[in-house]
Amino acid sequence: MTYCLGIKVAAGLVAIADTRLTSGSEVSSNRKISVHELENHSLFIMTSGLRSVRDKAITYFREVIGEKDRSFNKLYKAVNAFGEQVRRVAREDKLALEASALNFNLNAIVGGQLEDDEEHKLYMLYPEGNWVEVDQGSPFKIIGNSGYGKPLLYRNLTYESSLQEALKMGFLAFDATRVSANDVDYPLDVVVYAKDSFHLIEHRLQKEDMEGVSHQWSALLNNSVRKLPTDWMDPIFNRIS
Repeated sequence: MTYCLGIKVAAGLVAIADTRLTSGSEVSSNRKISVHELENHSLFIMTSGLRSVRDKAITYFREVIGEKDRSFNKLYKAVNAFGEQVRRVAREDKLALEASALNFNLNAIVGGQLEDDEEHKLYMLYPEGNWVEVDQGSPFKIIGNSGYGKPLLYRNLTYESSLQEALKMGFLAFDATRVSANDVDYPLDVVVYAKDSFHLIEHRLQKEDMEGVSHQWSALLNNSVRKLPTDWMDPIFNRIS
């Protein structure tokens, strides 16, 4: 399984991707986010799904970028080009995968800003090669193991959140997923993009880097539960003789 989270706020973009890979009983680690940066072209791609499908689509896209990078002046054009490579891989491999009872399940989150984009952009791309753009109304997308981290983001993340707040909430959403599912784990790759900077900042977080934050968050949650009012429960427990 995979945990990849893309956040778009007014100040920029935050991307978070775990690195755990599971195949049957085998567990390994591999980078799930790729970065392309050249002059005023800055973009990242996070992917989920079968590793063979992901690696092939990314390899094909890197080849396209190498040949046609100058022709992509807006991010959606690069997303379209990546979608074409996803469909290419589907044409080549989908039938063979289905014959082996495997799904063609590549999903991707693409973010960044190219020279003629009026602002930073974030897109969710589906296995069919089509996409949707992330907007202010719902400023994040998760691919992979998405259920555990969403409640915190829905309750606290807004388009006006700062990049620091977005990264903090993104980590806590990952932490909720990590403690609830054994197929998501460190190391954790982080990419931060400040609006109009045309520069992606990459950083890798190890478990030992974040243990203190994780433990402090757990303590704060426990304390908050104890401090919640209990008078609403009186009609229930007053009936216990």
